[in-house]
Amino acid sequence: MATIHEVNAEVRSDEGKGASRRLRHAGMVPAIVYGGDKAPQSIQIEHRIVMALAKNEWFFSSVLDLNVGGKTEKVLLRDWQKHPYKLQMMHMDFQRVRAGEKLHTAIPLHFLNQEKSPAGKTSGVVVSHNFTEVEVACLPKDLPEYIEVDLSNIDQGDIIHLSELNLPEGVEIPELRHGPEHDLPVVTVHAVKVEVEPTEGEEGEEAAAAPSAAAEGSSAEGDAGEDK
Repeated sequence: MATIHEVNAEVRSDEGKGASRRLRHAGMVPAIVYGGDKAPQSIQIEHRIVMALAKNEWFFSSVLDLNVGGKTEKVLLRDWQKHPYKLQMMHMDFQRVRAGEKLHTAIPLHFLNQEKSPAGKTSGVVVSHNFTEVEVACLPKDLPEYIEVDLSNIDQGDIIHLSELNLPEGVEIPELRHGPEHDLPVVTVHAVKVEVEPTEGEEGEEAAAAPSAAAEGSSAEGDAGEDK
């Protein structure tokens, strides 16, 4: 059974920038709910509640139960605006979802057991996570909070593509519909090339060899001149 994540909000009657500024000063976050063949609704949420919810990964990728004045709707958080330097949420957008209608959203990837893998135990080998999330399509009831990527068997030269992700039943990756060229690498494993700098002794030998080579060239030119 899917976990229920409830967010409590209140109806907002004031509109405009001035009203939004007043709400923020009062410790509230202005927000809007749209979609689902209903008119957009302006709401407000306590800032302390928002900041507590924002510490959870699921808040940004799961279907939420938005409770506005005792009425609950299924929604996804679609957009949010943070203050450029303050720890403050400025505005949020929620989209209504319907039970029988597929939704598209980005889901985080959780990489597991890398340290136990042959690649993780080998020095000079780098495991690159090329994506931290992936867009999926599914019904709201099938939406996972995250997708696990098991790296326990990866070794040097291995690649894990989008098509190799272990997806829950009813979940698909729309990008793969567009052909094999869209089957992008999620994880790549490669060795790091280490350039060895010459030691002081080797540098001295190279420097000594340079004049010797120049002298040989000069001698060869002199011999050619005598032949003429």
